[in-house]
Amino acid sequence: MNRLAGKVALITGAASGFGRGMAEAFVREGAKVMIADLNLAGAKAVAAEIGNAAAVGCDVSKAEQVEAAVAETEAVFGCPDIVINNAGWSNRNAPLMETDEATFRKIFDINVLSIFHMTRSMTPRWRAQGGGIMINVGSVAGIRPRPGLAWYNTSKGAVNLMTRTLAVELAADRIRVCGIAPVVGATGLLESFLGKPDTPENRAAFLATIPMGRFCTAEDVAGAALYLASDDARFITGVILEVDGGRTI
Repeated sequence: MNRLAGKVALITGAASGFGRGMAEAFVREGAKVMIADLNLAGAKAVAAEIGNAAAVGCDVSKAEQVEAAVAETEAVFGCPDIVINNAGWSNRNAPLMETDEATFRKIFDINVLSIFHMTRSMTPRWRAQGGGIMINVGSVAGIRPRPGLAWYNTSKGAVNLMTRTLAVELAADRIRVCGIAPVVGATGLLESFLGKPDTPENRAAFLATIPMGRFCTAEDVAGAALYLASDDARFITGVILEVDGGRTI
């Protein structure tokens, strides 16, 4: 317990799913958490429920909103020591030629451009205070892609490589940048990944591709994030930690 005592964390997309699980775990470990989400009402509800947290509305694809979320975190808790870029989006599983340009841009704006915006906001602050930790939630889709999710897979491959690139460039500033690559979880995006109704039969077919035979949970991702954000990982940067039940083997 208290592995993150005295730390401030900003987590995007934390009103539900993996983000909420990380927010809950970070509060339990002593951190103060800003929950940034497009769903402000949901973010406020989570903050009220878990305590030691606050909420801010944020469209992570917009630079000015990312900067505003960082500034709000500073005003409420102080400069974030830890930022988790968790917000993400996917179109529905479909043949690649059925994805139009607007959908492609939305995927990349939310999954990739958001990290660019956060990096631009946080790097000067972390350089001034002598360090920080960024954790980017990618996906095993960026390592072992599935058919029907061509552009989502590509966006997550970009997240994984961006993480390693940032780690190299920012290491001298004592800024650690790590990634988490979960396999799919039973979250709001599950039906998009399936590309068909979320039935027991369709779930079973999907689970057959995961050696450990179950979906990733918010607790699984939170455990990985806690480790990477803690002093236990103080000499670790640039890793993409696969939380996948063996999917990428």
